[in-house]
Amino acid sequence: ELGWISKVYVNRPAVVRHAEQIKKWRTLKGNWQAAWLLKAVTCIDLTTLSGDDTPSNVQRLCFKAKHPIREDLLKALDMHDKGITVGAVCVYPARVTDAVNALKAAGCNIPVASVAAGFPSGQTPLETKLAEIKLAVEYGAREIDIVISRSLVLTGQWEGLYEEICQCRKACGEAHMKTILATGELGSLANVYKASMIAMMAGSDFIKTSTGKEVENATFPVGIVMMRAIKEYYWQTGNKVGFKPAGGIRTAKEAITWLMLVKEELGVEWLTPELFRLGASSLLGDIEQQIFYHVTGSYALQHELAMA
Repeated sequence: ELGWISKVYVNRPAVVRHAEQIKKWRTLKGNWQAAWLLKAVTCIDLTTLSGDDTPSNVQRLCFKAKHPIREDLLKALDMHDKGITVGAVCVYPARVTDAVNALKAAGCNIPVASVAAGFPSGQTPLETKLAEIKLAVEYGAREIDIVISRSLVLTGQWEGLYEEICQCRKACGEAHMKTILATGELGSLANVYKASMIAMMAGSDFIKTSTGKEVENATFPVGIVMMRAIKEYYWQTGNKVGFKPAGGIRTAKEAITWLMLVKEELGVEWLTPELFRLGASSLLGDIEQQIFYHVTGSYALQHELAMA
């Protein structure tokens, strides 16, 4: 429905002002902070997307995914029996089988997510993208993070973008599809809004800010615009689409701010792993460090926390 996006206007100064206000929100303290940090843990897509990934470091990542916070720290918070794990483990298609086997051996049901469709640039033929998606699903991925062709947005080919995402959605089959917009390369906030709408119309279960490989990744102005698009789509259709900021989110404070922004823009019902994820590779380490400080009153030495 191109009528939805034909007259879109984004008031950039107002969005930027709102984003600046968000940065000044008061930091939570004590048990409130610990509770929000544990909520953040359950929404993390624990990620490794490096050229030197091996079966062993994927296995280590999967073990950390099942045990994201040290057991004694959870016991001190009386949360040791709540089944706290991360939301998913995210890897390249070639490492999906390693992750599936490691999680199965660990006896947990954490889903494996795989990037696909020419990640991160999207500059591969559509046939190759679809084949990569199908292979990742065949290997056992239950979530697929596709990446759009930015050129279709920058040249205004909205119907072409819709068709591409529809074909990716079909290739995903039963797997959940997160559509990465690579917002840092879309040129304007209006394009971010339009691309968000097209991705949702084409059947995306989530829309995601970035690959983590762009110069500019998850920012608050972009997050505000994408969440307003999700809210508009929900009002128009009754369908809830998830949101995933990714790239550059490294600190516990940043994670809490994103959670608070989702609560403000979309409501408490979006604060679940089914509708909100944080794409991160180093964030969990800082969250665990902050929880360690909350419990013990001092920061952990390097050897006291398992690598995240």
